[in-house]
Amino acid sequence: MNRPITLDQYLPILKWGKQYDKTKLTDDSMASVIVAIMLIPQALAYALVAGLPPQAGLYASIFGLSVYALFGTSNSLSVGPVAVLSLMTAAALAKLGLDDPGQVVAAALTLAFLSGVFLLMLGLLRLGFMANFLSHPVISAFITASAIIIGLSQLQHLLGISSSGQNVVELLTSLSRSIDEINWPTLALGIASIIIIIWCRTGLKFWLRKRDCSVRLVTSISRSGPIFIALLSGLLCYVLRLDQHGVELLGYVPAGLPGFTVPDFSAELIRNLFWSAVLLSIIGFVESVSVAQTLSAKRREKIDLDQELVGLGAANIATSFSGGFPVCGGFSRSVVNFDAGAASPASGFFTAILIALVALLFTPLLFWLPKVALASIIVVAVYPLLDFSTLGKAWRYSKADFTAVSITLFLTLLVGVEIGIAAGVLASILMHLYKTSQPHVAVIGRVPGTEHFRNVHRHEVETFDNILSIRIDESLYFANTRFLEELIFSLMAEKPRLEHVVLMCTAVNAIDMSALQTLEKINQTLSELGIKLHLSEVKGPIMDKLIKTNLFANLSGANYLSHNQAVEDLRDQGPAPVDT
Repeated sequence: MNRPITLDQYLPILKWGKQYDKTKLTDDSMASVIVAIMLIPQALAYALVAGLPPQAGLYASIFGLSVYALFGTSNSLSVGPVAVLSLMTAAALAKLGLDDPGQVVAAALTLAFLSGVFLLMLGLLRLGFMANFLSHPVISAFITASAIIIGLSQLQHLLGISSSGQNVVELLTSLSRSIDEINWPTLALGIASIIIIIWCRTGLKFWLRKRDCSVRLVTSISRSGPIFIALLSGLLCYVLRLDQHGVELLGYVPAGLPGFTVPDFSAELIRNLFWSAVLLSIIGFVESVSVAQTLSAKRREKIDLDQELVGLGAANIATSFSGGFPVCGGFSRSVVNFDAGAASPASGFFTAILIALVALLFTPLLFWLPKVALASIIVVAVYPLLDFSTLGKAWRYSKADFTAVSITLFLTLLVGVEIGIAAGVLASILMHLYKTSQPHVAVIGRVPGTEHFRNVHRHEVETFDNILSIRIDESLYFANTRFLEELIFSLMAEKPRLEHVVLMCTAVNAIDMSALQTLEKINQTLSELGIKLHLSEVKGPIMDKLIKTNLFANLSGANYLSHNQAVEDLRDQGPAPVDT
């Protein structure tokens, strides 16, 4: 019986808000400070990756976090700009060929809106399970390739030169043309920034732990490297006037909160961005759900996949009307939020308030922030996303998965992010169809002295000349029924005294119409040859469907609850067993 839909299903805040107390308020407040320290420089940096003004990152963070707090179900997920989505946004906007910065911003709003609507529709239709259809190795390969592209795109800021491109070939070609124009003060500042950020995460963290500092304090200080670098590098640029030595500054960032913005709803723009929005939504949802499920499991909490779609969709729609760009849950920020003790989605709302205060009061200080510092923050942030071990694991375990992973990785690197992930998803589907079109089917025999049946090629078992026992280890559907039909008839040729074919269906979880028709055809053909077809150990849900068809009415043999019982009944009708 379906449960009635209640308002708190779509507004989880109505549930957890009733149990909110001072302890949770304290935990959420402390966590929000730590995440805000980490997110503010990241938000500025990811906006530049997306090809947008730096304030867009702040606006996306404010409204992404606050709206998700109303609709989301994860206590730890920190929603805002992330590296991969920023890169995908840049790729989607680049293909439009827009020169006017205002048009670029409007297109980014449209992309966020389309992404939000797509996610929201999936959530309202309760289609959160679709996240399970994306291959993890393919997503891992895509994220690795994206991290490489992001890192290369930031080399121009680290070297103080200019470059452009949406893939590795274009970026390396562009960088090579300007390599002799390296600005050495910029490079020195960039290297120093990277070293300090890494040291904060490793050396400083180890030093604090040795002094028995609290976990929360260690987390706070070790993750403060980006904000420390932003302050220090900005101060150096101001005092030493490094801009006069070729160090590029972030420049003017408007103060205040964003006004109400409206995406461009022109039919042509929507048509050009539609598939980009779909791909971006899928990647954002998978990344968000992956980290949310991992962190929730650690506290034995649950998240609602369908409601997560609603929450992320609402967050993206909100950012589209507030000057932002597409957002999702960030892995590193969410882990920090979890480690800092976030007790509810309210921590995201408090983080949004802190970022709003920065946007209102402190943006003049951002003028002196060098872009190389932001590039350093990005490089350190995307480095953990690199995972080449997936290639080796896929090669050793499954050549089909290796093919899909390789296609995704190299097409993303050589062509671009949209082609790469689209090809990866398509390759995953095709590989799945290929593998399931040739299911594992074993000829089985009985282990002597038992009622267990095993593969005749792996175990010492007994078989009977008049019985062909086949175990099907896959659901039967349109793509693999012909394979099963051909296999049965080829095996029949090896048993001239065959009288019975028994299909053991313990691993068959579904039988579609094509498979049903194939079974009926096999039954008819065997009957014409004087051979009976039997089924054994068919699962209940499948039985419920098959009873409504003509299969059992016309079945030449019988349907057995136990495969051993089938063999006991049928062996007496034929010759003695043969050991194999």
